Amino acid sequence: MLKVGLTGGIGSGKSEVSRLLGSYGAVVIDADKIAREVVAPGTPGLAAVVAEFGEGVLLPDGSLDRPKLGSIVFADPDRRAALNAIVHPLVGARSAQLEEAAGPDAVTVHDVPLLAENGLAPLYDLVIVVDVAPETQLDRLVRLRGMAEEEAKARMAAQATRDERLAVADIVIDNEGSLERLAERVAEVWRELPAKA
Repeated sequence: MLKVGLTGGIGSGKSEVSRLLGSYGAVVIDADKIAREVVAPGTPGLAAVVAEFGEGVLLPDGSLDRPKLGSIVFADPDRRAALNAIVHPLVGARSAQLEEAAGPDAVTVHDVPLLAENGLAPLYDLVIVVDVAPETQLDRLVRLRGMAEEEAKARMAAQATRDERLAVADIVIDNEGSLERLAERVAEVWRELPAKA
């Protein structure tokens, strides 16, 4: 099994790279998706979040109000650390289950937004970083996702710097160009992976 860590700053196009790798046969283990699953209604994860942050982070239907919780944790590093202490162990355990189920010959791609921030690079055989300039990130968050510029800047500031991400990269995928160019680069990377296994 080849264990690949995939990361990139918010707005870098990491999700598209993850989707493309999955289309080639990689087993994609998406930390964000798992993070949502482990705090779904009725889970011990959601109960722990409510115990820590109060009933105010719930929607009327009993599910987590993600924007409300996000506004709390992105503004306060201590509150973010408290949330991470609840969610990260649950995500890690579920990721390990999915990896085990993938089989010994699989290429598993762990899509991990905060890989650099949390010092997770040593967990993988190699790390792929999807890279764009901070100006490109900001433009995409404001123009494509409709974020207010201040919110976008706060989210970017809560993540590792570009240099910190590049420092843990074994392979860099530049995503400043077109989707076609990105697809070509991901195809190149996919062809490289068996040799790196």
